[in-house]
Amino acid sequence: MVFSSTIFLFAFLPLFLAVYFAMPWRPAKNVVLLLFSLLFYAWGEPVYVWLMVASICFNWLFAFIIGKCGEGKTAPKRFWLVAALAANLLVLGFYKYQGFLAENINRAIGEEFIAELNLALPIGISFFTLQAITYVVDVYRGEVKVQKNPLYLGMYIAMFPQLVAGPIVRYADIEHEIDNRRATLEGFAQGLRLFCVGLGKKVLLANTAGVLADSLLPREAAEIGFIGCFSGVAAYTFQIYFDFSGYSDMAIGLGKMMGFEYPRNFNYPYIAKSVTEFWRRWHISLGTWFREYLYIPLGGNRVSKPRLFFNLLVVWAATGIWHGASWNFVLWGVMLLGFILLEKFCIGNFLKEHKVLSHVYLLFVIPQTWVIFRITRLKDVGAYFSRLFPLFGAHSAISAQDVLKLLSSYWWLLLLAIFFCLPQPRRFYEKHRGSLLVQLPLFLLFWVCVYFIATSSGNAFLYSRF
Repeated sequence: MVFSSTIFLFAFLPLFLAVYFAMPWRPAKNVVLLLFSLLFYAWGEPVYVWLMVASICFNWLFAFIIGKCGEGKTAPKRFWLVAALAANLLVLGFYKYQGFLAENINRAIGEEFIAELNLALPIGISFFTLQAITYVVDVYRGEVKVQKNPLYLGMYIAMFPQLVAGPIVRYADIEHEIDNRRATLEGFAQGLRLFCVGLGKKVLLANTAGVLADSLLPREAAEIGFIGCFSGVAAYTFQIYFDFSGYSDMAIGLGKMMGFEYPRNFNYPYIAKSVTEFWRRWHISLGTWFREYLYIPLGGNRVSKPRLFFNLLVVWAATGIWHGASWNFVLWGVMLLGFILLEKFCIGNFLKEHKVLSHVYLLFVIPQTWVIFRITRLKDVGAYFSRLFPLFGAHSAISAQDVLKLLSSYWWLLLLAIFFCLPQPRRFYEKHRGSLLVQLPLFLLFWVCVYFIATSSGNAFLYSRF
């Protein structure tokens, strides 16, 4: 089940809200949220709902034991922390990376030493595993109290608004709200409006851009030439942003309806002026997680230069492989690290002094990184780059007729995508969100989205694959 589906919009969500707000006291609301979250997960993953329950149980138990070990980072606490981390990472590694590891080991030794199990990837496992880890680690650090009620911890780990594709919510961010949140009519209205905005991003912009991207990028680079490759990469650049930021808006909006304040996950990344700034604006909750739970524990930047390079390499390789069990994701992460190091040690001052050129640089670099992210077979990556830069590889005719034909079908998408990548629409929304200038267009937007959902063949979220 996804948010952009009729079953969610007209069955699951109304039923959940009716039951949730019918409960007169908060403990009952928490249990209702847990049960509906498990139902939401079981709808798409009936086989793996037990895995979600198991994750809830063993993380609750490990954190409870850590809490019983007393204050200070004692040896017993460290032991149980390592055990909890190992359990979480083993589960994630088994379901997400078993096939990848088996394939590469077998290839290295030249025989089938490990069988590839071809396991289906449990939806959202990357997200709920990282959330569970934040809880256990923060209990160990003494930053949060042990949650004695396993049902409440289950509600946090399984919470359906941000279960499938984030944002990654630290337990510390909602610890107080588990027992003390207050849902208001104004908060519900804000959440509903934000949900409609996210739904529009997903259904109208991301899905339409996806049609173009999916029709071009799977094809051979030589077949579609420069125009096809460039158009496919541009379409995917918009698709992944509006798909993921749209989901985040919907998740944050649903949280607001119930009184939860989830962290902002996107801050107009395509207006950045460097790759470093881009990654402060893109998937903010993931960047925060890797900084707080991997980069800083490794020593951060308060180390020697060789160790700093090592820390950054570990973080960005982990960022890449977290997105998928394939070498293209590792290459993608390392490529981003290369640009970040280039900015840090070589061109950082130049980018700060030349605002226009720095923005052009960003808009040139990021789509090239999405090529590696989108095309999983490494042998195809080189072919696409040779077509994107025909002066340095195989040549293809660049026809003005091809350009006009393409723009005649998708020019409106390009203009809307560029417009909604800018902060001005959001500023207008914030200024007039209580007036008919916003409410009436959002009402119409919702029903236009419903029409497109009803007449389309699929609305899966990109990040549910990662």
